[in-house]
Amino acid sequence: MEVLTLGPAGTYSHRAAKAVADEVAFTESKTAIVEAVASGRVDRGVIPVENSTEGSVTEALDALAEYDVAIVRELVTPIRHALLAQGPSFSVVASHEQALAQCREYLEANYPDVDLTAVASTARGVERAREDPDIAGIGHPENASGDLQVIAEDIQDTSSNATRFVVLAPAGERSEAGSKTSFIVYPNVDYPGLLLEMLEPFAERDINLTRVESRPSGERLGDYVFHIDIAAGLYEDRTGEALAEIEAIAENGWVRRLGSYDSETVLY
Repeated sequence: MEVLTLGPAGTYSHRAAKAVADEVAFTESKTAIVEAVASGRVDRGVIPVENSTEGSVTEALDALAEYDVAIVRELVTPIRHALLAQGPSFSVVASHEQALAQCREYLEANYPDVDLTAVASTARGVERAREDPDIAGIGHPENASGDLQVIAEDIQDTSSNATRFVVLAPAGERSEAGSKTSFIVYPNVDYPGLLLEMLEPFAERDINLTRVESRPSGERLGDYVFHIDIAAGLYEDRTGEALAEIEAIAENGWVRRLGSYDSETVLY
C-alpha cells in the first residue's frame, strides 16, 4: 500500500504517514493529496486538519468539501519543534507558517531581529538550513545530521502542542464503524436559527459535537459549508436519526458523510 502525504521527507506529515504504510510518496499540496485519493491514483492519503495551537488547516477542510473521499483513521501526534542550523549565528528562520506561529514566543524572546520566512513545509525549511549557513529551520530534532545541528529543542510555545491528521481512502471504503464521525453540510439556505436547528438533533440524542466549523462555500458572500465531527459512529441508530434531520434541513444542498473511524495517538 502506498500513502501520499506532504513532503519532502522529514515532515511531521511524513512521520504520521509511516504509521500507515512503509511506502510513502510526497507532494507539497494538501489539495493534491485529497484529489489523488478521490481519483484512485493512491491507496491512502494523510493530511493535517487541525493543530491544538493554530487551529484548523483550512486548505485541507476546503479540499475535503471539494472531493469525495473517506476518512478511515485519525492520528494525533505530539509536535516537538527544534531549531536547526549549521551554527549559532543566522539571520533567517525558514519553516512552515504554522511552525513559525507555534514557536512565536520563543523566536521573539531569543531571536527578535531574525527574518521569518514561510515555506511549504518544515522539511523544506530544514533543507534550506542545510544548504545555507545563514538560515535556520524548525523541525523534528531527528532531522539534524551532518553540518546541521540542534541549536535548541522543544521550542514550541506550549508543551501540549499536537496535530490531528486524518487518513483518507477512496469513498467506496467509507466505514460506519468507529467512535468518531465526520461529515460536511452545505445547507444552501440562510435564516435566523439555522445553525441552532442543525445542532439540536445531536443535543437531543446526547451526541457530543467535538468540532463545528464553517468555511466559505465559494458560491457567494455569506454562504457557508459546515464541517462537523461527532463522538459517535454511523452504525448507531441515534446518529442515523440525527443525520436524517440534518439532510432534511439541507434538502436544497447536500450532506457528505466522510465516515466513522477511531482515533489513536502516534508517538515518534
